[in-house]
Order: sequence, then C-alpha cells, then structure tokens
Amino acid sequence: MPSPVFRAAPVRVRVPATSANLGPGFDSLGLALGLYDEVMVRIADDGLRVDVAGEGADTVARDETHLVVRALRRAFDRLGARPPGLEVVCANRIPHARGLGSSAAAICAGIVAARALTVGATLSDDEVLQLATDMEGHPDNVAACLRGGFTIAWLDQAGEIADAAGATARALRVDPAADLAAVAFVPDRPLSTEVARGLLPKLVPHTDAARNAGRSALLAAALTGGRADLLLAATQDRLHQDYRAPAMPESAALIATLRAAGHAAVVSGAGPTVLVLTTKDQVQAVIEAGARTAPAGWTAFDLAVDGAGTVSLTTADGAWAGNESR
Repeated sequence: MPSPVFRAAPVRVRVPATSANLGPGFDSLGLALGLYDEVMVRIADDGLRVDVAGEGADTVARDETHLVVRALRRAFDRLGARPPGLEVVCANRIPHARGLGSSAAAICAGIVAARALTVGATLSDDEVLQLATDMEGHPDNVAACLRGGFTIAWLDQAGEIADAAGATARALRVDPAADLAAVAFVPDRPLSTEVARGLLPKLVPHTDAARNAGRSALLAAALTGGRADLLLAATQDRLHQDYRAPAMPESAALIATLRAAGHAAVVSGAGPTVLVLTTKDQVQAVIEAGARTAPAGWTAFDLAVDGAGTVSLTTADGAWAGNESR
C-alpha cells in the first residue's frame, strides 16, 4: 500500500462552540452554537510553528502540548502519515474553560485538518468521532462540534461503561426547531472541568436518575418539536448541577433567578457559563433579565444554533472559500 502524501496548500477549518448536558442530558446531549474558532494548518518543510490569536493567546502553549497539535498528531498517526513539519495558526473566539466546548473544538479542528491534509489515506466520519471521543473522554461535545445541530451521543460497550476507553462512540444528529435560540452568560473567570467533575458523587438516588431520564426525553421532544413552552420543565436536572454549585455559586444563583422568571437556564457543560434555551423572539428579554442579576464582568452572548458543525473553509487551491460545505 503506497504511503500517504500531503496536500501542498493549507487547510482551514471552522469549528463551533458547543454546550453539553443542557440540564438533564448528562454526558449525552449537545448543541452546536454560532461562536467559532478557525484553524489553519499547513505542511511545512520541518519543525513546528504555532500562532494563536484571540482567546487563550496569552496562556496556551506553542509546542507539541497544544491541543490542536496533539489532535493533529493523533490523526496523522491513525492515517499512517508523518508530516515533515507543521504550521498551525489558530484564531480563537470560544472562551476557554467556561463550559462552551473549547477543548472539543480544538480536538475536532486538528483531526479534521489532518484528514484534509492527507492524500491516499482516509478517516470516515465515524472514525473521526471515535478519535475525538478518545481524546475528549466523552462524546457529547465532540459530537455536536463535528455534526452541528442538536446531538444525542452514547457509548456502545458490553458490560459496565466507566468512560470512553474501549467503547464505541455513537451520535445521532437531529435538526432543532427553527426558532430555537440560546443566550450564554459567560463569566470572566474560568473553571477547570476536572474540578467540576470531581464534585460529582459516584452514586445517585434512583429517583433522581429516573427523573433525569424523563426530563432528557422531554427535552429532546421540546427542542426538535418547537415546544418552547416545555423547555423550563424539560431542563430540570438532579444529576450534576446541584453537586457542582459550590464550585460556581454565582452561576447557581443566576440560574435560580432566571428559572424563577420562567427562563430555561442551565449550566453549560461543566460550567461556569450559564446557558438559556429560548426562542428568537425572546432573546432580548432573556438578556435583559440576566443583565439585572449577572455579576460584574459577565458577558451575554446572543447565539444562534449552528447547523453545519465542523466545516472546511478552503478551496482546492487553498484560497478562502466563499461558500462553506461540510
């Protein structure tokens, strides 16, 4: 079998922010949002050059530990490809460590860019999802980032599933209702996902698990069926948000205030961002309600639902594309 060769022109990839869990759908439900990172990768003659602008520019590494670079390397290894050098340029808009899927975006960008740069070897979409899940540890954010829209992700494995190790990642993408919108209230301080996950108990009451199963099913119906009147009830959670509240008291307080006003507010991913699921005609009302109670330094983002997922912004000759395709 001939060795893979590399595309001479650079590849540019756009990846959306994502919100996972959406209240009751712990580690399974995800939504792609209209806030994007863009990554350009070029095969170089030698070495590694990494340039970062925007979010994380002052803190992220510029070496082999950079998450986009790690994802590129993992994908190239899977493709049996060994690039002589890499040039990576990241334009970041997704806030880091805020619960909006910045790590999933970096992983998906690196894997998809490596696939696009390699000629003579392929990764299927399912293989891309699996590789991204292996790196992220769970499929909820990466599924939404890769496929866009509203996604339901799960792991197939015989017996007990403790994590993604040895499991097959699966995802179902569904178009949400056309009038669905989201507002993200983003704090100016990060929260480690590891810290937030470490607060979760190993066991939960059966009644809480049963309640969340029902609310997750209701949420899927509400998001796809245009039942905005059900969003508040459908986003109730007993599996993770209360346990994590001590690590993000400002987020918990904002959620309580917004929900008391009738808005479907949840912790976005592991937090501390607060996400409100709403309709396009209610976005301004949500922003105004949040502005009255959000702490100083928090920013409200009016976010459309992204329907495309990870896209290439590159034409065959390497120029920026005018129209985007998956």
